[in-house]
Amino acid sequence: MSCAIVEKTLFLIQSNDPILKLQGAKDIRWLTKSSLRYRRHFNEAVKPLVDMLSNSESFEFIEAAFLALLNLSVKDEGNKKSIIDVGALEPIIGFLQSENASLKEHATASLLTLSASSVTKRILTSFGVIPLLVDILRCGSPRAMVDSIITLYNLSTCQGNLTLILQSDPIPCIVALLKSCKKSSKTARKCTALLESLMSYEECRQALTSEEGGILAIVEVLEIGSLQSREHAVGSLLKMCQSDRCKYRLLILREGVIPGLLELTVKGTAKSKEKSQTLLRLLRDTTPSERSQLQPDTLENIVSNLISQIDGSKEQTGKAHGLLAEVIQVSMDQRLRLLPQRPMVYMYSD
Repeated sequence: MSCAIVEKTLFLIQSNDPILKLQGAKDIRWLTKSSLRYRRHFNEAVKPLVDMLSNSESFEFIEAAFLALLNLSVKDEGNKKSIIDVGALEPIIGFLQSENASLKEHATASLLTLSASSVTKRILTSFGVIPLLVDILRCGSPRAMVDSIITLYNLSTCQGNLTLILQSDPIPCIVALLKSCKKSSKTARKCTALLESLMSYEECRQALTSEEGGILAIVEVLEIGSLQSREHAVGSLLKMCQSDRCKYRLLILREGVIPGLLELTVKGTAKSKEKSQTLLRLLRDTTPSERSQLQPDTLENIVSNLISQIDGSKEQTGKAHGLLAEVIQVSMDQRLRLLPQRPMVYMYSD
């Protein structure tokens, strides 16, 4: 890193000449793109860049300021705080409601980076960004929608924000985004993570079942998503079934969830395995009081009971039976591994 370059660039961005100021913003963008050290040394540039956002009418100037601030805020808590302290949120929120799609995208991306800090989440919420982000989910560009769902997820981890998100009726647009995105993508992971949190509320559970293909979209992630996405997907369905088994059990079963759950009991994360086994127990036809004591409450018996109820294609039923065989084999292997650990009780004599 060159001190001379830092001094020259700060001179440019602090200049009263608009051309020099524009060049300074562009230089900061490139210098801070991948350098944490440059980001720290350009903290003084935050205020003039925010002034460019607030006072410029030229798209080129506004975009240059946005992109420079975006890079300055990545993985730098000090710059994030400075950006908010000097009044950047007002122009950012203004551009979030702009008719210009590119400026909307830049504003959403800026909120995304700022929302990654635990310090700034409450401040962003106090400026009323949550309903605006849900609006972006409804009618924004594909890029802005992705940034919006990630920002909403970041904000949802702050106490009280889930209620604010709920008030903006987010389920239809989250489901629409989940249905359209690649099920193994980061977008799907954030969608299912946010849905898992929202499934704690009956309004959201009802909204999900009211959306055509809503539960199916979650089941698809459960089947072919990333490991984390699948964990959130099964968690969402489990919360639904735990809240009201009679109401949601058949709705979940009808979407062909059994093969995906069976696979998770074998190949999922530790949490996924636990959640999928719990959900399988809730999905079985009988209640605990109705089960015969002669039939052990093993995973094999639970799944056999469920497979007998599947009213689907031969292919689906065949896949479920194949996965059940794998579950049983893994279960047997686990039991065999435990055998050497059991104490020997044989008595030897001469």
